[in-house]
Amino acid sequence: MPVYPGALRIAGFEHVEFELEPVAAAYSYESTLDHDELILIGDFGGGTSDFSLLRVGPEARKRGHGKRDMLGYSGVGLAGDAFDARIVRKLVSPALGSNSEARSLNKLMPAVPAWIYANLERWHYLSFLRTNNVREILKSARIRALEPEKIEALIAIVEQDLGYQLHQAVQRVKFALSQHESAEFRFHDGGLDLRIPVTRRDFEAWIADDLGMIEQAVDSLLRNSNILPQEVDRVFLTGGSSFVPSVRRIFTSRFGRDKIRGGHEFTSVAHGLAVRSLGFVL
Repeated sequence: MPVYPGALRIAGFEHVEFELEPVAAAYSYESTLDHDELILIGDFGGGTSDFSLLRVGPEARKRGHGKRDMLGYSGVGLAGDAFDARIVRKLVSPALGSNSEARSLNKLMPAVPAWIYANLERWHYLSFLRTNNVREILKSARIRALEPEKIEALIAIVEQDLGYQLHQAVQRVKFALSQHESAEFRFHDGGLDLRIPVTRRDFEAWIADDLGMIEQAVDSLLRNSNILPQEVDRVFLTGGSSFVPSVRRIFTSRFGRDKIRGGHEFTSVAHGLAVRSLGFVL
């Protein structure tokens, strides 16, 4: 239903509609077709993985798309950011002391509270650690820790607010693991020089539960739409995490490698919305 938010009206927009991102990607894919198809769109963003099953093509567009062409949709609230968080938890945080211990009253205890490392898993949360309370916790931990150099590295990241740079390095190693069986996490900033080897097998083990939730969302979409995998003509995957081999295997195992399509993974949603705005509506 059209909406008219005040700010957009002031800016000159007279008609505003919202669209599902995978459907927007479908507009982009449809613009390349010379025949109709039943397609499954998989859109992997930062925070969500969304799926739509619909009919597209020149004839479908000509007759005017309706509700009958949207067979179903589903999604799950995790994607690229969740994958990044697993890398931080399993690979990066241990180098910053998450598994380190400290002496306290003749006992060995975790050097730093776990909630501090949880904030590392989202780059925009790290700034919340720049408080006097956290500074005192880390200062005390560095004195008592059995591995003070790791706590010192954590302090440097917090004090210099390097969350964004840290997660850029995480994304680079994730991309490298999409191309190679092994890679090296590298972070060189703020006086730190972290180099940690990692294998694709390790990464896939860390995100196994996330992959299972994505599989369930895809299967429930097919089941609720009463569509068999062999009835789907094409699967169009978009978004950065669609490059992850274990994500692609979810679709190749169900639909076959020949049906998988990609392209413009970082721009297809925006392109599709532009296509729709020109009148090629789905």
